[in-house]
Amino acid sequence: MPQAKCSTGLILFPAFDWCISPTHPEREERLLYTKDQLIEEGLEDIENIQFFNPELADYRDIDRVHLCVPSAQNLLTDSHLISAGGAIRAARAVMEKDVEKSFAIVRPPGHHAMQTVFGDRGFCVVNIEAVMVEYIRKHYGVKKIAIIDTDCHHGDGTQDIFYNDPDTLFVSLHQDGRTLYPGSGFLGEKGGPAASGYTINLPLPPNTSEEGFDTVMERVILPMLEEFKPELIINSAGQDNHYTDPLTNMNFTAQGYARLNRLLSPDICVLEGGYSIEGALPYTNLGIILAMAGMDTSHVKEPDYYPGKFRQSSEVNRHIETICDQAMQLFRNRTGTATGKTAERTVMDRKRIFYDTAGFMVDETKIYHLCPECPGYTEIEASGNNTDLRAFCVPFNGCRSCQTRARDHFQRAPGGTSRRMVVLQDRIDDIYEVK
Repeated sequence: MPQAKCSTGLILFPAFDWCISPTHPEREERLLYTKDQLIEEGLEDIENIQFFNPELADYRDIDRVHLCVPSAQNLLTDSHLISAGGAIRAARAVMEKDVEKSFAIVRPPGHHAMQTVFGDRGFCVVNIEAVMVEYIRKHYGVKKIAIIDTDCHHGDGTQDIFYNDPDTLFVSLHQDGRTLYPGSGFLGEKGGPAASGYTINLPLPPNTSEEGFDTVMERVILPMLEEFKPELIINSAGQDNHYTDPLTNMNFTAQGYARLNRLLSPDICVLEGGYSIEGALPYTNLGIILAMAGMDTSHVKEPDYYPGKFRQSSEVNRHIETICDQAMQLFRNRTGTATGKTAERTVMDRKRIFYDTAGFMVDETKIYHLCPECPGYTEIEASGNNTDLRAFCVPFNGCRSCQTRARDHFQRAPGGTSRRMVVLQDRIDDIYEVK
């Protein structure tokens, strides 16, 4: 019987009962061929590879991360809760030392879901990685976490949730937002006022191939991880950079995904996008699993793959090298709570968020109440889809003084109405209160 060098857990939830529409890219059969491929390759018979059943996430796990309007119960289906629960189960398998690494191959995906959630955007309602991260922090006391998002679309939701958190290094490598949804993820998006340089975006030009991804790994991601020294590395493992993906314009391969994963060596992978149901996902998922397990991946190839099929131009090479240099400079100049111990101050950030599935806009203002001892607390005003939200949010790494100020602010705020929510989200004491 073949044996994995690194014990690896797999959580598979294809969600055959959920889709946005029968012809939508995010539909029931998206993981059907992947499931067949894993069985055909005999993964169930490999020693040290274990399959775990997904769990149902609790609404408390969702509310720890999101501000759902009007509520998580109104917006989420059972499939969303199982997808988030699958990510949590992957985390528990690692944290409780059942396995060394784990991969949640689940859907629906989540990395476009922001802290405020008024509905479905970018195929996402609940950010399953963020729910998993805060679950880990709540139940296992882990502080420093790196999230490497390798989906072809910018992980704007994950970025939003951890934007002002210096204990989370978020790195997104994706197709340039000028050419692809959601139109964001540029170098200037580098983190909030208490965490500048802890959000790193690597917008890659269309047609980036294995060579470009290797450059980014070697020149940016691996040096950052070495310096940041996270307790856990999480791969937000989108697979729509593949050359057959119908929604994107990149030239990545199953061999490239396997090599990237071997270099990154994440503790936990969570599936995100990837919509080439037959041409990519069965091969890319298999390559990632075998790389995580420390097994040979040389045979994991698409039927039409051959080395050298995609060559980057010298212009693309130079462009990627420039992006890498600029990203490293941002990281080296990073600042956190400990810098500039000045009097508490506030910083305001405004943006408009488009919910593409239902076609409405949300106007959002975040006010960062900064503190010299912690990242501070955040006040949020959001309005859209005939509902207003006001929230006061205390991060897991906030200080007791900021926690008290946020609670006082919440108590003084006028109560909510049928069309206005007022929320306290306190991750220190795990409180989610609505009035």
